[in-house]
Amino acid sequence: MINAVRVFLPLVLTVVLLFPAPSRASRPLEFSDLLRTHRLSSPVVSPDGKQVAYVSKTFEPDTYKSRSDIYLVPVTGGEPRALTTNGQGNSAPMFAPDGKALIFASTRGGNRQFYRLPLDCAGEAEQITDFGTGALGGALSPDGEYILFHSRILVDSSEVVYDQDPDTPRARIINSLLFRHWDRWRNGRYSHLFVRKIGGGEPPLDLTPGKVNCPPISLGSRADYAVSADGRHVYYVANRDPMVATSTNNDLWRVETGGGALAKLTANPANDNMVLISPDGRYLAYRAMKRAGFESDRQVLWLRDLQSGRAVQLTAGLDRSVDEVLWDPRGRWLYFTAADEGKQSVYRVNAGYGDGNRLVEKLTDSRSFSRLSLTPDGRRLVALRQSFHEPAELVVMNADGTAARNLTRLNDPLLAELDMRPAESFRFPAEDGVLVHGFLIRPPGFDATRKYPLVYLIHGGPQGAWTEGFHYRWNAQMWASWGYVVVMVNPRGSTGYGQLFTDQISGDWGGKVYRDLMRGLDYVLANYSFIDPARLGAAGASFGGYMINWINGHTDRFKVLVNHDGVYNLESMYASTEELWFPEWESGGVPWENPTLYRLWSPHNFAARFKTPELIIQGEQDFRVPAEQGLMPFTTLKRMGIDTKLLYFPTEGHWVQDPKNSERWHNVIRRWLGKYLQP
Repeated sequence: MINAVRVFLPLVLTVVLLFPAPSRASRPLEFSDLLRTHRLSSPVVSPDGKQVAYVSKTFEPDTYKSRSDIYLVPVTGGEPRALTTNGQGNSAPMFAPDGKALIFASTRGGNRQFYRLPLDCAGEAEQITDFGTGALGGALSPDGEYILFHSRILVDSSEVVYDQDPDTPRARIINSLLFRHWDRWRNGRYSHLFVRKIGGGEPPLDLTPGKVNCPPISLGSRADYAVSADGRHVYYVANRDPMVATSTNNDLWRVETGGGALAKLTANPANDNMVLISPDGRYLAYRAMKRAGFESDRQVLWLRDLQSGRAVQLTAGLDRSVDEVLWDPRGRWLYFTAADEGKQSVYRVNAGYGDGNRLVEKLTDSRSFSRLSLTPDGRRLVALRQSFHEPAELVVMNADGTAARNLTRLNDPLLAELDMRPAESFRFPAEDGVLVHGFLIRPPGFDATRKYPLVYLIHGGPQGAWTEGFHYRWNAQMWASWGYVVVMVNPRGSTGYGQLFTDQISGDWGGKVYRDLMRGLDYVLANYSFIDPARLGAAGASFGGYMINWINGHTDRFKVLVNHDGVYNLESMYASTEELWFPEWESGGVPWENPTLYRLWSPHNFAARFKTPELIIQGEQDFRVPAEQGLMPFTTLKRMGIDTKLLYFPTEGHWVQDPKNSERWHNVIRRWLGKYLQP
């Protein structure tokens, strides 16, 4: 197989500046700036190739209220034009095939529904769905006659005891696992797929009746259903395993648009997902993993001939996991993004069917790209582009990734006020010689003659990565704005460095990954003279929070720690979390049959060694890392007389979503770090 991916490996211990130094600006980033930032999403090119619709969301700094509206901008560039102006959750734009109308979602009527807005004359948006539990997701049939959406509906009323309000049960009767997920009680509800004829009077048709979820309750996405080119069938992804809490066996299914006969298309016991029909209707592109029960296995892009049923792999020779996928309108290429060396890169693979060699081309080398869309002639690619110091903006480029230019610069006025330093990239050899990659960001007003405290950020997952992107929860520039050098290392387990690199954390949570992190710290202390080795702090969330607890029991190099929703006791975590395939894979089975790894890598077994002050942050509605995991280390540290504080959010889950709570989160962390790291 021919693989034309260009590989770039900087010399070991060589620092690389990814972007030129910024001009002097007046002030550091503040939390209110995160609210003011235009958060762009969902770009889509019009059928005539002349315009791009996209969503811009902002928050009002004084009231914390959000506004979300849809805009049009010419592909050649120009001033954006607002299509919606009420700011009420307008999202998910889709052009009608004739280009005369825009289909979009909005919460203007209360819950989320779809609307149709004429574009060629003045007119009001017409509501086209009126579904009691809301219309989520969204996909149009190629002829524009039908819309697909999903909604969470009550299927098993035996699981709840209601008074009147179906959203607030008086009691829950639980008789199956995965009865709650992330931050939501399921309450007998399942996500069902519906089809509705646009402009017709018939009610939506439920295509997935019974106890089945589409998209799947986990490992699913907005791309998990589509209508065939001829409109006769719907393809979708679902997991029909009776024990879904232990299964990643999502499969592809086909059903007639009017309901009826159901066909299973994949027999792979692992995760098959995403459905994309080729422009000519003959082929189905999808992603598949190889290992059952492992949610972070490599996602390989497959192509299935819908006439013969034969399927071939398109990216078997690429050691990267395929993320979002897009068909070239001419059917020649499949474009996709993938985590790659600390960024989200754009690739394409030729889609010619057969057993011949596949040419996989890497099209971008810097920054991160997402939400790809192509002009109808296939000559230009539209995407969102961002970095650690640049919020996402809309760009257009040639189909081969060259000559990228901005279509929007909505955040330029704000950025002109701010002093944000581009991330510097470095690599160092791990104990076994494997190169490990990291980023460093200098604080605003940087002076090389000074000594700065350091904050070491540790990512979650654990199969995740720090990638070039302007995040709104763990924004590295925000931490730097408080006067810290920020270091982020992608140790063993991180994605974007090959599947073997990712695999090397499973069953070894406190092993290579911990040693990689410590060697990364050694590297920056030896190579950046402006870091004060006596003022070091570390912070992390989820697995990153686990690692903070592990660090507290294994080193006293840090003066202060911050643990957000981190795992503390692996054995109790197993019995209280919801997706059981995850701990069973990571720790080699169930704890009563194979307790070794649960006990070996559990931070609570090393509590006697705790010495470092630790701020603990926990959300009551976090069902992935339940609240007990935050209460236990807080109790332990208090009982041991070690300085600790618990920031507890009764209404937040695994992430702090409410902007006012987010501001409080930032302020508490800033004060906690400053107590120990600022002179």
